[in-house]
Amino acid sequence: MAELQIPRIMISAPGSGSGKTTIVCGLLKALMNMGLKTAAFKSGPDYIDPMFHSKVIGAKSRNLDLFMLGEETTKYLAAKNSCDADIAVFEGAMGFYDGMGKTVEASAYKLACTCDVSVILVVNGKGAALSLAAQIKGFKDFRPDSHIVGAIINNVNPMSYMFYKDVIERETGVKLIGYFPVMTDCNFESRHLGLVTAEEIGDLQAIVDRLAVQAAKSIDMEALLEIARKACPLQYEEQNIETIGKVRIAVAQDKAFCFYYQDALDLLSELGAELVPFSPLNDKYLPENCQGIILGGGYPEIYAQQLADNHTMLESIRKAVVQQGMPCFAECGGFMYLLERYCEGDKIYFWVGAVEGETSMTKKLNRFGYVHLTAQHDNMLCHKDEMINGHEFHYSDSTNNGSSFLAEKASGKGAWHCAHAGKTLYAGYPHIHLWGNPEFARNFVKHCCEYKQEK
Repeated sequence: MAELQIPRIMISAPGSGSGKTTIVCGLLKALMNMGLKTAAFKSGPDYIDPMFHSKVIGAKSRNLDLFMLGEETTKYLAAKNSCDADIAVFEGAMGFYDGMGKTVEASAYKLACTCDVSVILVVNGKGAALSLAAQIKGFKDFRPDSHIVGAIINNVNPMSYMFYKDVIERETGVKLIGYFPVMTDCNFESRHLGLVTAEEIGDLQAIVDRLAVQAAKSIDMEALLEIARKACPLQYEEQNIETIGKVRIAVAQDKAFCFYYQDALDLLSELGAELVPFSPLNDKYLPENCQGIILGGGYPEIYAQQLADNHTMLESIRKAVVQQGMPCFAECGGFMYLLERYCEGDKIYFWVGAVEGETSMTKKLNRFGYVHLTAQHDNMLCHKDEMINGHEFHYSDSTNNGSSFLAEKASGKGAWHCAHAGKTLYAGYPHIHLWGNPEFARNFVKHCCEYKQEK
């Protein structure tokens, strides 16, 4: 058992829409301005909030998802990515206790317990006074090991905050470490999968700078650091990864394809892969001398025409996947892009065509939530009956979702077949985290090595 002494805190909230991401971005930038090297983490499967963290701190933020990773891997990745930092900041997902179904499993609360992180609760103060104390106390006492030791009041003016501060602390036993006023010029826009991505906000750095100035003004940063420094050493099991072979893998990275778990990409690199970014939107061809392709999730539907107009890229990918048998891993948006057509009303956009069928947007989330994935036959990633946990989150659907895996809802309520998986292809709606079963990553790299040898 190894251990790491790393100061750490979690910023969580009673529910979504409380301003967690906005405040976390301001705190991260304020900590940077203090000269502190900061690691950032997001609980759960969300891709977008870590993009904001990454743009703020200048390093890749990481997802810590207990359902997809398990407790030991979660602790290992938390330690691995914090080892050279001065402080680690965790951002909770949804409400603090919101987990799978009616349970706290995979919640921010469970992550706080797993990584032994003290929690600062962000509470929306708009239209409330002493009721804030009841809310904070209720969350603190809901579980005896809640880890809640501090709170930030959002959307209040300084006079109201100072007037109620002493009574809230007295009634709750929780230290108020500051507030944020209403900052209408610092809101982040949303769309159907959550916030718009960080790359799409042209003045993001200016917004974050304003948030950092406000944090330095109205948050007791020394009190926050004192809470973080009281953290016990983080205990974890080392996990050794050995290089399999040297290969080059092209990774789609642009505004259309931007949903990736950085730790999963790092795992491929540790196994020997050189990851070569390319843009299906803007590049004419796949990168030269590559032995594999990764097409991640994102928003291909927003850029349907631009993707369809890039005929040379479509042909380059089709030739590599269909004719040459280059190993390809595509999930969600990447899977959509591999289909023959994207339909939007009467408009039809022709895409790669490596997989038969078409895709279109619907008015609701489809098959949303955590799933257990079991292979129905041997394929590029695994053998029959091998498993990995995953997550579906998409408003689109297709006429040919595949049947290579059985997806079973983690709640036990529902199952369906999904994904196309063969000797050189995985393409399907579920998102997976390769650290959830590293053998999937090893097998992908092995197939890339075999392709290199054959060519």
